[in-house]
Amino acid sequence: MSTVDHDGPPDPGTAISVRGLRQRHGDLEAVRGISFDVAPGELFALLGTNGAGKTTTIETIEGFRRPAAGRVRVLGTDPYGHPPELRERVDAVLQQSGVFPELTVAETVDLARDLAADPMPRGDVLELTGLTAKAGAAVGTLSGGQRRRLDLGLAVLSRPDVLLLDEPTTGMDPEARRETWRLIAGIVADGAAVLLTTHYLDEAERLADRLAIMHRGEIRVAGTLREVVVDRGDRVGFRLPADVRADDLPAIGGAAPEVEPRDGGAWVGYTVRGDDPDARAHRALAELLDWARARGTVLGRLELRAASLEDVFLGVADGAADLISG
Repeated sequence: MSTVDHDGPPDPGTAISVRGLRQRHGDLEAVRGISFDVAPGELFALLGTNGAGKTTTIETIEGFRRPAAGRVRVLGTDPYGHPPELRERVDAVLQQSGVFPELTVAETVDLARDLAADPMPRGDVLELTGLTAKAGAAVGTLSGGQRRRLDLGLAVLSRPDVLLLDEPTTGMDPEARRETWRLIAGIVADGAAVLLTTHYLDEAERLADRLAIMHRGEIRVAGTLREVVVDRGDRVGFRLPADVRADDLPAIGGAAPEVEPRDGGAWVGYTVRGDDPDARAHRALAELLDWARARGTVLGRLELRAASLEDVFLGVADGAADLISG
């Protein structure tokens, strides 16, 4: 796993290239020298705590901000100022919608279609976003989730090569989120490069080909989901048996036991790491069960859990995750 903080040239065919990007808000350095690439047909998820710099990064890639330092290229072009060669090929769903609340949904889609060179038919856009029944409703009467679906429809009707999504499913109910995930996955499958920011970790787990976690303007960890979580290890836990002292507990898989109070008793936990993530948990659990069998001890509430993206995210947010390079 790597932090994608490389300073060299972008890979050939890269749709989005960010190199050493720095941005400031007054005295605050909001983005501190981050680098990453997004390829065509790939979804890259940019995660992070509030104020991590995600939205500032998206706004820079969209062309609303000039980098304070570093370089940003979209389809090989500097996006600052929205140059003509990018207008038909790049679109975005930003946190603030630019639609007119007094227009109907159908009128809003038609207005966006008038500005696109080869737009999707209005009916297709409404069906894609589940808003056919709302075609005659004023945009101002839509719920927050419906408004976000309309924003997404306006962004994809031009069939962009690059799509920037800044928290696109905020306010949606679970069913609408799943439908939106299917829509986004289809856009990626059709060859678009998609950059996604989201607070929903399950959304990143479901959609992302690669991801990065930002904290205080820096990328702390990055890679595929598997690469990001594998170094966090697997977690083995059980309730400390009444006939076992903490000092009697063995090391398993090279991991020492950690004992903490839980539910009025003591809980034992091991974090098992190693070079063979597919088999390490099996070997460690076998060691533990052999030890328990030899003692005639039953391990109550025994559980085995692989690390999750939430574990990694919370580790970064708590300052516990080191910068990983490779």
